[in-house]
Amino acid sequence: MNIAEATKQRIIELCDERNITYCRLATISGIPYTTIKSIIYNQSKNPGVTTIKKICDGLEISITDFFDTDIFRNLEQEIK
Repeated sequence: MNIAEATKQRIIELCDERNITYCRLATISGIPYTTIKSIIYNQSKNPGVTTIKKICDGLEISITDFFDTDIFRNLEQEIK
């Protein structure tokens, strides 16, 4: 799994936990729905830190909480 796939999986997980749609996530995060959609449907290969921070703010979690999961702990090294 790479960073883009891990980010996608984490967003899906967080939305499922909170029972919110991707459209609702976009609204509470203050980012376009198309941005969320591009991450979820693998059109975005490298979601930016600013986007992830806005998602975290919308979900009322810290960046640490976003990345502190097995999904990110077990990532393969992408840059060698």
